[in-house]
Amino acid sequence: MVDEQFIPGQRWISDMEPNLGLGTVLYSDLRRVTLDFPASSEQRTYAIGNTPLTRVRFVAGDWVENQAGDSLQIRTVDERSGLIVYRGQITDGTLASLAETELNSSLQFNRPQDRLFSGQLDMPQWFDLRYATLAHRQRLERSPLKGLGGARTALLPYQLYIAHEVSRRPVPRVLLADEVGLGKTIEACLILHRQLLTGLASRVLILVPSALLNQWLVELLRRFNLRFSLFDEERCLAIEESAPGDNPFQAEQLVLCSTDLCVDNQLRWQQTTSAGWDMLIVDEAHHLQWSEQLVSDEYRLVETLTRQTPAVLLLTATPEQLGRSGHFARLRLLDPDRFHDLAAFLEEERRFEPIANLVEQLLGDTTLPTDSRALLGRTLGATEAERLLQQESGDSETARSSARLAMIDRLLDRHGTGRVLFRNSRNRIKGFPERELLSHPLPLPAQYQKALQSTAIPIAARLTPEAIDRGRQAGAWWLFDPRLDWLIALLRRLQREKLLLICAHSDTARDIELALRTREGIHAALFHEATSIIERDRAAAWFADLDEGAQLLICSEIGSEGRNFQFAHHLVLFDLPLDPDLLEQRIGRLDRIGQREKIRIHVPHFEEGAQAVMMRWYHQGLNAFNHTCPAGHTIFRQLLPALLESLEEADAGSESSAILVRTARQLLDQASETLRKGRDHLLELNSCREPQASNLKIAIEELEAAGGLSRYMEDLLSYFGVESEEHSAGSLIIRPGAHMLDDSFPGLAKDGMTCTFERSVALIHEERHFLTWEHPLVTGAMEMMVEGSHGSCCCSAVRHPGIKPGSMLLELLFLIECPAPKQLQAGRFLPPTLLRLLLDQQLNDCSERFPRTVLTASRVTLEPAAAKKLAQNLRRPLLSMLDQGQKIAASMLPNILAEAEAAMQQHYAVELERLAALAQVNPNVSPEEIAALKRQALELAEHLSSTHLRLDAIQLIVGI
Repeated sequence: MVDEQFIPGQRWISDMEPNLGLGTVLYSDLRRVTLDFPASSEQRTYAIGNTPLTRVRFVAGDWVENQAGDSLQIRTVDERSGLIVYRGQITDGTLASLAETELNSSLQFNRPQDRLFSGQLDMPQWFDLRYATLAHRQRLERSPLKGLGGARTALLPYQLYIAHEVSRRPVPRVLLADEVGLGKTIEACLILHRQLLTGLASRVLILVPSALLNQWLVELLRRFNLRFSLFDEERCLAIEESAPGDNPFQAEQLVLCSTDLCVDNQLRWQQTTSAGWDMLIVDEAHHLQWSEQLVSDEYRLVETLTRQTPAVLLLTATPEQLGRSGHFARLRLLDPDRFHDLAAFLEEERRFEPIANLVEQLLGDTTLPTDSRALLGRTLGATEAERLLQQESGDSETARSSARLAMIDRLLDRHGTGRVLFRNSRNRIKGFPERELLSHPLPLPAQYQKALQSTAIPIAARLTPEAIDRGRQAGAWWLFDPRLDWLIALLRRLQREKLLLICAHSDTARDIELALRTREGIHAALFHEATSIIERDRAAAWFADLDEGAQLLICSEIGSEGRNFQFAHHLVLFDLPLDPDLLEQRIGRLDRIGQREKIRIHVPHFEEGAQAVMMRWYHQGLNAFNHTCPAGHTIFRQLLPALLESLEEADAGSESSAILVRTARQLLDQASETLRKGRDHLLELNSCREPQASNLKIAIEELEAAGGLSRYMEDLLSYFGVESEEHSAGSLIIRPGAHMLDDSFPGLAKDGMTCTFERSVALIHEERHFLTWEHPLVTGAMEMMVEGSHGSCCCSAVRHPGIKPGSMLLELLFLIECPAPKQLQAGRFLPPTLLRLLLDQQLNDCSERFPRTVLTASRVTLEPAAAKKLAQNLRRPLLSMLDQGQKIAASMLPNILAEAEAAMQQHYAVELERLAALAQVNPNVSPEEIAALKRQALELAEHLSSTHLRLDAIQLIVGI
């Protein structure tokens, strides 16, 4: 309600649209007033009597600007015929006057104190939300868990440990070589995610084989909310056409492409290697061929990139699978100066074998023999070894255990490749399910027998006879193939169970879905490479619905990549792939940590022909159904010619087939024994140190259990006008509301989105967004809240026995800010720190006497018009309180800054001391890593010295 009379030329500001700038009254009558807003070229007409406008009045001491941008400090204020004239001194000392009609129309009241005195007051709930946002941001910036808990992944200690250990390094260069099924992709993405969030990386290139592009794209988006740009030749040409002369690889920050794109095209090679990257990730790095005599193009490409890129992650097979030479080839990509000679590397590895045996003895809790005690002394130093051995021989079980752990820890620090290689195995990681093979031999149809007589059919194609062209007159294969009848019977028998079916080709997947629907009315979800991500999400959601969802999900080979369906326990392999790695990848869709049931692997196969040969090869030769087969790919390559001959012969009972299976089994037994003897306990322990790994999981679980995010987001969404409704237990649907404050909301799609705050729900329902403190919608909303003016100024009334009616308090929120580059992670020591003061009229700080919870609980309604009048009428005492608050806050800054600097110096002193000690015993700690850490400490100290104080929000509180 506005009491003043509107006179043409007066300046007013819109309470609802302050971004319009200063408005000028054009004309008014008894019912309406029209204002012009020159800064935004807008006009508004308001109804008199309920006008959301505030008269702009400045007082002596204020600085104002004219239309030309010249500043004037006001000395006196005159008002004639309802129009104001300001008189004062311009910047050069000259006296001048300025009519309000000449005020700069772009003027906005952004500072809290300006908004207070101009009457731009928010509701008190906005102030509460701003306070909560600042407090949450301060806690999150300081958290050592930043970047670890925001992904849609199970909280597996070994993955969290690797991500935490590697991502905190300024320039990580490591090999990730976990056994198949343990999640190297997730580990790499966790490291990437954390480096991006902390600012240690911004330009990232991921190179993968063509067949894995889709899997990576899905993993990055669905699990980590990272939107990578998929580059192929078509996209490169499009960019070059729109921007001739530009390097297309510099058009995006996050790029995913196949290795072949660069190897097959010299221009793309040159563009990729000259684009400049902060981080390089290479999947399937064991396929990069290198020997002392011959180097492949793929290896040379990656070698060129690794020499130009600070951070490098190579995802590769285990060292045992690669062989010593292959393992060395990967290590020289990370550090060619350190790993320059294969013979020297092999000799160094040999010297570590006694230490590995010593670790095994310590793990076995047996008495150390004399030679092991001597080795311990030579390795750790006589003094340190003697101290630990004395402690280990004491009476206290706790002390003995602690001594052994300390010995193991120090031995791990000395491990040759322990800092650049991480490898976990199923022998140490518990929680994987059992597997059970259910073989279903079926007769080979005459139609297939006739088609397979042609010698022109490729050998691999004989494994999928339904895909063979049998001529135009031939009927649909699913009308005679017994696997369809078997599948229908299985679905009926397991009608309460979920089944995942995987086949080689998308056409086969579509045909199976059609056959089930037309023959039996069975509706199945469908996944293949031709379906979009949205269609796959819908199919996955339908399959995951335990009440009304599809019983069967049909996937092609590529269509199933990047998805896990561990709520299902039955896997149907409609055909068998040639490569054992593909077979393991299929089984890995269900065989994952967290799977609580035995996995039943159903294999309907023809009892004669190539499928029978393949079945026997996998089951009797490689034992690949009941157990993982780490040596499978090596044996496959070794026996591939014999395998292809046997498949062409297509007689599983032949002598040649029997010899092939026996040979494979012998090689498997030999490889298993070699792997067992060659297990590097030092490496396994170093890849998942306890209790550090489990403590990371516990800390994230405790953070999620606190439940603060859901309550915070409920308020934030409501205040900004985003509609939300419950979807199901633990999930909600949010969508843009009709009365949103802004046209858009960060991260919110126009048609809305389904979200969950619960990790267990997100792991099952991949189509639902997993809202964490690191989700783009949450971080975007918090940034919008902090950078905007919402909640920066309000006036409220309280009824409290400790606050006299008619008295006032001024609540001030100050921010201590350190303007440092993101990659320095200043927030670890000094995040944007919130200081809360509560001044009474005697200029005393009462913040401890009246905590925020007490004031909000005592709050009563105060009409907006009354709040405006209070703020304007109390201007003089409020200015005194503001001045005193600034002085108190400034006096607190030195101590806070000193604590932050001390914490920073202590952190870097300990870390540098640790690295210097490691460098004495482990050559993989490079001088460059130590130098980078020293530079980081010096830069951070310089930026901390530039820390400043800023008033962020004000709340005027009146007792009633």
